[in-house]
Amino acid sequence: MVIDMASYSVMNSMEPTSYDYEMLLEKLKIELSKFGLTSNQSKVFLFLEKSGPSTATQVSKSLKIPRTETYHLLANLQNRGIALASFEHPIKFTALPLEKAIGSLINAEKERVRQLETQEKSLVELWSAIPGYDIKQDYVKDGKFQMLQGINQMTSKIGDMIGNSKKSIQILASEKDFMKFYHSGFLERIEDSGAESQLISSSSKNTPYIFKGKLKDMAKKMPLKIKEELCFIIKDDDELLLFMTSPSKPSQDIFAMWTDSLSMVYTLKLLFGYIWSSSRYFT
Repeated sequence: MVIDMASYSVMNSMEPTSYDYEMLLEKLKIELSKFGLTSNQSKVFLFLEKSGPSTATQVSKSLKIPRTETYHLLANLQNRGIALASFEHPIKFTALPLEKAIGSLINAEKERVRQLETQEKSLVELWSAIPGYDIKQDYVKDGKFQMLQGINQMTSKIGDMIGNSKKSIQILASEKDFMKFYHSGFLERIEDSGAESQLISSSSKNTPYIFKGKLKDMAKKMPLKIKEELCFIIKDDDELLLFMTSPSKPSQDIFAMWTDSLSMVYTLKLLFGYIWSSSRYFT
């Protein structure tokens, strides 16, 4: 996983009050969320990295975060090994350079995965030792559902849906949601999948790069009367991922429901078709 370092370099050369600065900062926060940082943790880390040694009070006032929460955020960043504290009084906090911080987070994740891999064999052996239950269970005819929380579960499920699509992918989402899909590489995978895709999004002149190439012919602009909170993905008329909260929320706050219920898929597909017919292609 790669942080957009070009965006980071440009951010350092721009005025903090510019719209472009805010967009680049938001992109960095989205990227950092992939490493498990919350929105406020990312804000504090980026503030320290850009501003240099700062006290908790300075961080709290500058970012308008309650002081108690600021101390918790700083402690969490220290525990992750990407922030340091001085011995002076008052204590000043500094952040690792972004490149080193990302490397540290990646190594920590690799170690966590390595530990899980070492446990795999013992878990399978334990499970195999448990006898099966002799209970007759009726096949679920009306479909199944699964509640998902967090960016990792969401990324895995969306990746499976795109990778296994044979006929079509339909997505309705807001501009911010599509920005997250774009930076996660999902739109590129849709473009290369060969499936017949239809994308509906609210959009503005600030994000023309999201829909380009073949994607431009697959995307339409959502009518203004449609609320931007609505977000769902339909795959091959047999799977539905319905977001209960926006994908652009902090990674731990994202909730969605996956289902293969044909009645629910059909209902949302009818809604998608109605909105598609009322939408127009981007110019």
